[in-house]
Amino acid sequence: MNQLPFTDDTVIFGLLCLCLGFVFYTSSLKTGFWSKFYGVVPTVLMCYLLPAILASLGIVDESSSQTYFVASRYLLPAALILMTLSIDLKAIMNLGSKALIMFLTGTVGVIIGGPLAILIVSLFSPETVGGSGFDAVWRGLATIAGSWIGGGANQAAMLEVFKYNQENYGGMVLIDIVVANLWMAVLLLGIGKSKRIDAWLKADTSSIEQLKQKVSTYTEKIARVTSLPDFMMMLFYAFAGVGIAHFLGYHFAGFLENNFEVIRNKQKILSSLGSQFLWMVVFATAIGIGLSFTKAKAYEGAGASKIGGVFIYILVATIGMKMDLGKVLENPGLIAIGLVWISIHAGLLILVAKLIKAPYFFLAVGSQANVGGAASAPVVAAEFHPSLTSVGILLAVFGYVVGTAGAYICALLMEVASKV
Repeated sequence: MNQLPFTDDTVIFGLLCLCLGFVFYTSSLKTGFWSKFYGVVPTVLMCYLLPAILASLGIVDESSSQTYFVASRYLLPAALILMTLSIDLKAIMNLGSKALIMFLTGTVGVIIGGPLAILIVSLFSPETVGGSGFDAVWRGLATIAGSWIGGGANQAAMLEVFKYNQENYGGMVLIDIVVANLWMAVLLLGIGKSKRIDAWLKADTSSIEQLKQKVSTYTEKIARVTSLPDFMMMLFYAFAGVGIAHFLGYHFAGFLENNFEVIRNKQKILSSLGSQFLWMVVFATAIGIGLSFTKAKAYEGAGASKIGGVFIYILVATIGMKMDLGKVLENPGLIAIGLVWISIHAGLLILVAKLIKAPYFFLAVGSQANVGGAASAPVVAAEFHPSLTSVGILLAVFGYVVGTAGAYICALLMEVASKV
C-alpha cells in the first residue's frame, strides 16, 4: 500500500485528473457559490493551484515523478500541433509589433531587475546578497536570469559559465520555481479581468479580436459531429508529429553541437541553441503550421484545438504540482530577492504597456515567454484563445535565442551591484 506522500505516478496522475475533473465540473455550474467563485477566479488558475496544494500538504511528492516530463515532452508538442492546425499566419502577422516590444520589455525587466533587487535587499539584509568566490550569491542569481529570459538550457549555460557552488544551487532553484510560479498565478488571475485591464491600459485589442473571430467563424463553418475515425486521425497527426519533432529536434541539436563551437561550448552566448527541447518545440510548431495548409485544417471542426486544450490543462496541473507553497518561508532572504526582482519586471511591463497601449494579452504572454519559457507561454496564450497559442510559442523560442546573452549582461550588472 502506497503511504503518504504518494510517489507512484499512476496515483499522482489520477489525483491530478481528480483536480481537473473537480474544477471543470464546478466551473460548469451556472448557479450558486461556484458560479460566483469562477466569476472571480479563472478556471486555469484553479487547475494550477489545486495540485500545488496537494504538493504543499505532502499528499504527493513530485521530486521523482515523471508526470511533468511526459506532459512537457509528449503532450505539449501534441497540443501545439493540434492548436496550430487552424492557424492564420497572415492574421498573426497583423497583430503588429507590440507583442515583440512587450517581450523585449520583459527581457529588459529581468536584466535590470536582478542588480536592482540586490541593491534593495542589501539595504536591510546585506548577508543575503553576499558571499565570495564561487559562493557569491550573484553567481547563483545569474542562473535564474538565464531561466527567466530563456529557459532550462540558458540556466544550465549560466551555471557552467559562472561556476556557482552547486551545493548551494538548490536555493536558486527554489527562487526560480516559487517566484516564477507565483507570478504565473498572478498572470492567470489577470486573464479573468483582462477586459477591465485593457480598458485601463486604453489598449487597442481589435487585431486580437479579429483573429479570434476569424478562427471562431472558421471553426463554426466546418464544425461536425466527431466520429471515431476523426479522433484516430487527430491522434495520428498529433503523435506522429510528436515523434517526428523529437527525432528532428534530437538530431538537429546534435548536428549544431557537433559542428559549431559556439553551441558546443556552454560558456558561449549561443550555447542554448543546442537544446533538444527547444528544437522539439520549434519542429512541432512547424509541423502544425505545415498541416494548416492541407486538408488536415478541417479537423479543427472535429475539435482538434479542444483535444489540444485537454493536453495543455494536464501540463498546467503538472506545473502546479512542482510548486510547494510551504517552501516560500524556508529562505525568506532569497525569496525576497526573487519577489523584488519579479516586481521590477512586472512594473516595467505595466509601464510600457500603458505607454504604448498594449493589450494585457501581450503583457502576459510577453512576460511568460521570458519567465516561463516554451512550456508555459503557450499555456497562458491559449487561455486567451487557442488561435493565439502560436504567439506564445514564437516569443518563447525567441527567448531561448536571447536568453544566454541577456543573462550574461544581467550577471555582470549583479556582480557590480553586489560590490557597491
